[in-house]
Amino acid sequence: MSTKEKIQESVLVEEEIGINNEIVLYNDDVNTFDHVIDTLIRVCQHTSEQAEQCAILVHYKGKCTVKTGYFEELKPQCNQLLNAGLSAEII
Repeated sequence: MSTKEKIQESVLVEEEIGINNEIVLYNDDVNTFDHVIDTLIRVCQHTSEQAEQCAILVHYKGKCTVKTGYFEELKPQCNQLLNAGLSAEII
């Protein structure tokens, strides 16, 4: 592998790493399924089916990744989830 190919491969790996951020939604004993589903549809642009599946996973597994992408794009969405009273973080 030439030096140029190694550099290109390194850049591609760094670009892939940059989008590996996730918003993880955690279960709580406060919010209703409807509130979680409505919030995921509004904030994360989920379909109703997608939001319902995430809500079920959160309920039974304790957490679920609800969105992946660049940190700068996820930060405002995570803040909106938090402001809606949900438990979420970017990892």
